Amino acid sequence: MSRTSVYWNPSNLPEPEGKATPRLSGRFRFDGERSRSPGQRNTVGLTRIISIVLTWWLLLMVPSSLIAKEAAVMPLAGDSLLLDGTAVGSRVVVVGERGHILISEDEGMTWRQAQVPTRALLTAIHMHDEQTGWAVGHDAIILRTVDGGESWDIIHEAPEEELPLLDVWFLDESRGIAIGAYGYFLATEDGGETWNFRPVGDEDLHLNALIPALAGEGGSPRLFIAAETGVVYRSDDIGKTWDTVPSPYAGSWFGGLALDGNRLILTGLRGHVFRTEDGGENWTEVVTGTQATLTGAVRLPSGKIVMTGLEGSVLTSSDGGLTVKSSNLPTRQGISSALPLGNESVLLIGEFGTSRLRLED
Repeated sequence: MSRTSVYWNPSNLPEPEGKATPRLSGRFRFDGERSRSPGQRNTVGLTRIISIVLTWWLLLMVPSSLIAKEAAVMPLAGDSLLLDGTAVGSRVVVVGERGHILISEDEGMTWRQAQVPTRALLTAIHMHDEQTGWAVGHDAIILRTVDGGESWDIIHEAPEEELPLLDVWFLDESRGIAIGAYGYFLATEDGGETWNFRPVGDEDLHLNALIPALAGEGGSPRLFIAAETGVVYRSDDIGKTWDTVPSPYAGSWFGGLALDGNRLILTGLRGHVFRTEDGGENWTEVVTGTQATLTGAVRLPSGKIVMTGLEGSVLTSSDGGLTVKSSNLPTRQGISSALPLGNESVLLIGEFGTSRLRLED
């Protein structure tokens, strides 16, 4: 994912006296300025220079805590770029650009915007229960809610590191993991109050998606990480240590779905989908009939699997991912993720915001 940072540009600052007026007069001229006398133009130009200098001084001197950073409440936020979502009970919460977090109580029919203390691009969300959840995004930001997503607090951020977080998962209210670009892996044991970096593998690869799978009764959850250059990591100790499993493909993985502790489906570049029955030791390619990048997969209560991706790609499988049926949204807009709903429906999340889709048999 591309980074959306805003940098100060020193070339926009006024130059020393005697050089500023010629440069600024061409860039900041009003339509009627040419009709003014030279004296009037000098007075207006000086006023503008003073105004610009004062503006920059205020921006540089006023504490950043006093500059508005909250996500703006926008009537069309539901139609903006959204990247991920989660459903707990009857509540659906989605996240996306400009710090937007939206809540629905009717499976995506109507939305309201939450109070969010950042305008960073939010890439992923995880709700542990109906009250407690976490969201992550650019600037290594991690947010936490304790009221079902209505309001959020920043519990971690590191804009100076210029690293986006791309996924988040919690085992319970205390133990959680956040992953991101260039091998960025953070773990917490106290609900997010403190975070510790842990290396994953020997290379600083983009860690794109964290895929949890229950190992069975009495066993620890098995975790997988879908990474770039075809790398797949696996952990059997809740993320404390990781093994690199054999990968059938050298391109990037962007998502996947664990059917149980051993059966896993991975989705990636150029329509590639692979499936394993033994925890990643051996893989079988699934013929998809598409060249579009596939970003993830979900399983409906009926057992049907839905894979989604760019170009409006929607792939469905009724046999556990052995075979798929491929189709596209008429708009061809990219789909970032999907959530299973009732009645063989999914909530699509992407560059169009959200959209409900009823799947045909």
